[in-house]
Amino acid sequence: MPIRQTIIPALSYDDPNGAIAFLEAAFGFETHLLVTDGDGRVQHGEVSIDGALVMLGPAGWADWAKSPRSAGGANTQSVHVEVADVDAHCARARAAGARIVAEPTDQFYGDRTYRAADPEGHHWVFAQHVRDVPADEMSANSGLKVEYRS
Repeated sequence: MPIRQTIIPALSYDDPNGAIAFLEAAFGFETHLLVTDGDGRVQHGEVSIDGALVMLGPAGWADWAKSPRSAGGANTQSVHVEVADVDAHCARARAAGARIVAEPTDQFYGDRTYRAADPEGHHWVFAQHVRDVPADEMSANSGLKVEYRS
């Protein structure tokens, strides 16, 4: 059964305007929607890549909405994005100043991935599916029990 994206990550930034510029330059996102105040500060933004959305806005609009930069670098999530060429994507991100947390590596589940942090410390995982791997092979290669249930 095909899976349709019904969950959209939403990230908080101290500088949402700068975040959008970085996400476009480093990770290839395109701005889909901007809601700004009278000073031009983004209050809500939506960026897209290959038809998938990520929402973002200013930290501090609620007590619990903080940028990792203002929370000691802590993250409670990362955003996983599938791209067509993960090595080229990593090179672009590096050239634009992204901090590469993990270099592109083939994973036991059939994706090639790298991890990067944006200037405020959000962690992003970019992946390219390179081959289908049966669950029993994933189990054998990882030492973990892998089973699909739907």
